[in-house]
Amino acid sequence: MNISAPPPAIAIDAVTKRFGDLTAVKNVSLTIHQGEVVALLGPNGAGKTTLLDMVLGFSEPNRGAIRVFDRAPKRAASEGDIGAVLQDGGLLDDLTVGETIKMIAACHHRHLPIHEVMQRADVTGFATRKVKKCSGGQKQRLRFALALLTNPHLLILDEPTAGLDATARKDFWATMHAEAKRGRTIVFATHYLREADDYADRVVLMRQGQVIADGSVDDMTADLQRTLTAQWISDVDPVAWAVSVGVSRDQITYDHQLQRLQITTPDTDRIAGHLLSAGLIRQLTIVQPGVEEAFFTMTQDSQEVTP
Repeated sequence: MNISAPPPAIAIDAVTKRFGDLTAVKNVSLTIHQGEVVALLGPNGAGKTTLLDMVLGFSEPNRGAIRVFDRAPKRAASEGDIGAVLQDGGLLDDLTVGETIKMIAACHHRHLPIHEVMQRADVTGFATRKVKKCSGGQKQRLRFALALLTNPHLLILDEPTAGLDATARKDFWATMHAEAKRGRTIVFATHYLREADDYADRVVLMRQGQVIADGSVDDMTADLQRTLTAQWISDVDPVAWAVSVGVSRDQITYDHQLQRLQITTPDTDRIAGHLLSAGLIRQLTIVQPGVEEAFFTMTQDSQEVTP
């Protein structure tokens, strides 16, 4: 018996979107599989929001095609398979949080029980509060509750924590983590480098409407320089030893007073192995670069991007 693989959550094929003379998204192809947590990372104007708008069916590409669970985005959205938490989703100030959820639930043919949605979004404690009295973090939780109503397979988050303080951001992502563990596909756009590093399985880096990198955090940082630091305890000359195992002189720093050796290279694992097996050092540490370093390196190195 043949069991076909499930379709991708999102399939984007050579998509271009123009606004007059401005090309906001340029020849982007991207496949996001069900159950992935993917960050769209890039500076303002990179094309992240425009791309998500097309995935949500708010606009259509000038060229190329987008499928969501092998359907047109508008159909997938109308059937409740997509939930969205947008930067400035419209809320009615004079309604309470609970009234807002009940009103939107009444617009759907099928939806989760309202008490379950409120509990999962953690809005029960302020359900009787008017929207205009809610903090920014509480309003985002309300938007998340509305996005959950149809129990969607895909959640789209556009800069979901913009303007929130550190505590509200942490609380929001704790809730998102719980949803990801349920197997829900989550795609979020952000310019917070730490969010991409901490919460995404995969990072898609965009610049000037194009995808310039796509992979795990480990993939994106694999070729970046790491810094190895060790306390030297041998009479062997540390610089000469490092050069003898293939390290360039300009990658080596040695503090004679502190007897501290530093080597900056992508190849720290190999160097560390040599150091430890030779018994030349103690207190070895390796500092691994994160998404922030990858982000700045790639955006600086990508002044010219081939379509």
